[in-house]
Parts: sequence; C-alpha cells; structure tokens
Amino acid sequence: MLRKSLFTSLFFALVLAVSAAPGFAYSRDFDQTYPLQAGGSFELQNVNGPVEVQGWDKDAVEVHAVKTAKRNDADLARVTIEVAATPNSVSVSTRYPQDEGVEVAVEYIIHVPYTAHIEHIGTVNGSVRVADIPVVDDLHTVNGNIEVFGGGGSVHAHTTNGNVHLEIAHFNGGAGAFAETTNGSLLVALPANIQADVETRCLNGNFLSEMPIRLESTLRPREMHGRFGKGGAPIKLRTINGGIRIVTLQATV
Repeated sequence: MLRKSLFTSLFFALVLAVSAAPGFAYSRDFDQTYPLQAGGSFELQNVNGPVEVQGWDKDAVEVHAVKTAKRNDADLARVTIEVAATPNSVSVSTRYPQDEGVEVAVEYIIHVPYTAHIEHIGTVNGSVRVADIPVVDDLHTVNGNIEVFGGGGSVHAHTTNGNVHLEIAHFNGGAGAFAETTNGSLLVALPANIQADVETRCLNGNFLSEMPIRLESTLRPREMHGRFGKGGAPIKLRTINGGIRIVTLQATV
C-alpha cells in the first residue's frame, strides 16, 4: 500500500509539473472556406506565427488557423481572425488587443486556387512559405525564413533575421524578383533559359552563380551587376550577413 500510495503521489506530482511547464499551452482551431473566382486576389497579415499558402484546384480559399496561448485560455478570445471576402478577393487579418501584451501565436495553413493572385503575405515572428502559386507579389516577415516553390509573377521577399529561398518558374512581362535579408542567406533557382538583369549585394558573404552570367560592372565593393542571356527581367538580391547563391531550377533544389 505504501508503494502504491507513493507511486500515486509521484504520478500526480509529475502531471502538475508538466502542466506548469513553459511548453504547456491552450489552443483553438479556426476553419472556414470562402469562394474565390479565377484570378481573384488573396492577402494575409499575421503577427506571431508562421504562414503557409498552398495552391489547389478548387475555386475557394480554405483557411485553417490554430491559435495557441501559453498562459491563459481566455487570451485566445482576445486575439481575433478577421476575414473580408468577396468573389474577387479574400483578405485575412490577425487582430491583437491594443496596448496589451497577449502571448498568443497564430499558425496559418491556407489553400488558394492555382489561379489566385497573392498580393501580400506578412507576419512578424514566423516563417512564410508559398507553393504552386503562379502569381506572387509581396512576402514579408521580420524573424523567419521565406520560401517560394514553383512561384512567379513579381516576387518581392523581405526578412530581417532569416533565409530566403526562391524557386521562380516564370516572370510576368517585365516583372522581376527582389529578395532581401539582413541576417541570412539567399538561394534563388531560375529556369535555364532565363533572360534577366541581375544585381547582387552581400557585404559579409560570398556570391556564387551556377548559371553562366555575364558581368557588367561592380560599382561598389561586394556588389555585382550582370546578365543572364540578353538580359530582361530585373532580379535584385541583397544581404548583409550571409551569402547569395543562384542555381538552375530543378524538380528539387
């Protein structure tokens, strides 16, 4: 009996310890679907948490989000997800109470039509990942990586503390790509037949292109201007603490 009583006491002590541990959290799901016609636009603004957007073959936007609170279950209700939806556009925003510190993270997994136009995806603390969307414009985070797979359009990717990985399948007209980070590296995969003007700047890192590039000028230290083919779409890549690498687009990079 003494051994059983001791075991029971230790069990409940362990449960209480786990419950009080920093990793313990409360969570709540958000699941909604909104119709979006071909060529419609999508944008999302988050604050704390990663965002992943994936293309699919339905004329609808599926929003799956998980809100997680570290300390208080009531905090989940204080952070809201607001959606403005029309047949032509869907906009998602994460709203936090003003002038109040609420430790809630929101993780998004989104499906949008392949034909959708990604106007803006942003967060502050978290990564941004976009896959199989032909038209992508603005992607932004502060603390996190940015990844684009099978993208195109006029890609603008900016992070402060994180790496940028872009696989650009095509450009629309004269549109190009701009990628920038402060503390991180850039990896850009381009089609073998790309016609583009390239400008790179890496202050504390190296530049490497596995594709033939014709150097035009080096106006500043650690800065390069060059061309792929006859030139064309502008590609600007900048980092301070990290390297820049350009490779040929393959099935897997």
